[in-house]
Amino acid sequence: MNKLSIFIVSLIFTLSNSSILMAKSSESGKTLIWAGCGITKKAFMLELSKAYEKKTGIKVVLNGGGATKGIREAAAGRINIGGACRVSLPRHPDERDAYQVPVAWDALVVIVNKNNPVESITMRQLRDVYLGKITNWRELGGQNKAIELYSRKSKMSGVGRTLRELVFANFDQKFKNVKYRVKSSGPLEKGIVKNIQGIGTTGISSAKKRDVKILRLNGIEPSYANIKNGSYLIYRPLYLVKKIGSTDPMVSDFIKFALSNEGKKVIRSAGTVPYSDALVLVMKQIQQYKQASSAGLYK
Repeated sequence: MNKLSIFIVSLIFTLSNSSILMAKSSESGKTLIWAGCGITKKAFMLELSKAYEKKTGIKVVLNGGGATKGIREAAAGRINIGGACRVSLPRHPDERDAYQVPVAWDALVVIVNKNNPVESITMRQLRDVYLGKITNWRELGGQNKAIELYSRKSKMSGVGRTLRELVFANFDQKFKNVKYRVKSSGPLEKGIVKNIQGIGTTGISSAKKRDVKILRLNGIEPSYANIKNGSYLIYRPLYLVKKIGSTDPMVSDFIKFALSNEGKKVIRSAGTVPYSDALVLVMKQIQQYKQASSAGLYK
């Protein structure tokens, strides 16, 4: 058999295997399983999954569980795609096989009850609230009442890790004077909806869908424009996560759709900034990582 014949046979074999793989994916029930960060879900996954199903007929089942679950379940191959609002930890055995694709941007915002008279907070004041140095609303221009701080239980949560990185440059920073430690952003936001003395930090993509007041940070509003142009102070990418080496064509196709012009249009319509729309933030993100590294966060 000459080289041309061998090539043709090899090509036919490859194409046949690809067809079988696609057929198996189709026969298995045209469904993708997604789990992870609730903020990522609210930022774009709800709208993106509906648009993708309408376009392809493939249903994307959305589950919660947090960023850590999204990263680790995807890395282990127990779900098709994960959602995360923090970077994976390559040295952690449960996360080293995670491959992350940045899809959009989210800002961290400080929220209070809608009836709280305070409208703005500075970065210094925010640090002091978490360090227990500011404990009364009067110190922030509010009423003479105790501040009741809400915080995530886990330092590994997307919000908790980003807050420690960008505000404190210390992943092990302990938050003091915390009144309520909650499992996820949902209970944090819901608690502040009911508590006029409450304060906490969450993602803009989730906060804007709650009946809360979002404070200006250093006088800057976390508007779509201010996030996109880099004027706002605290932000992070939102990721889709798959297992390194995954060859599932449906997973690849969904990620391609999320990054396409059609997908980005869906993300914008959800009020979220697509990753490639804000290249200025990519450079600022690199600067943030350099600052974090110089502070010893990645040593």
